[in-house]
Amino acid sequence: QVQLVESGGGLVQPGGSLTLSCVVSESIFSFNRMGWYRQAPGKQRELVATITRGGTTNYGDSAKGRFTISGDNAKNTVYLQMTTLKPEDTAVYYCNAVREAFIRQTYWGQGTQVTVSS
Repeated sequence: QVQLVESGGGLVQPGGSLTLSCVVSESIFSFNRMGWYRQAPGKQRELVATITRGGTTNYGDSAKGRFTISGDNAKNTVYLQMTTLKPEDTAVYYCNAVREAFIRQTYWGQGTQVTVSS
């Protein structure tokens, strides 16, 4: 069973920075794509950023220019570096892994809370 464990969330002031980590129970290269999504209260889950096995990245509009996704296969870890945080970034952030072989398999972590507030 694939497990994804997020960490690094917390309370940060507006304008601050935070780095989230997602440790995966298998090599991140075994997945076609890794990503971060977030869900604020009363809102749908939305894309933050994804990274493919080949290193191609994609960002949601709210993350462009402020967040950076990266992966370290030696540590089986995917990171999300967040800068210039805004109150509207407050949400539960979820790590996601997608494997596409004969069938598409999608895995989620339990989420980590990020609160941006003064």
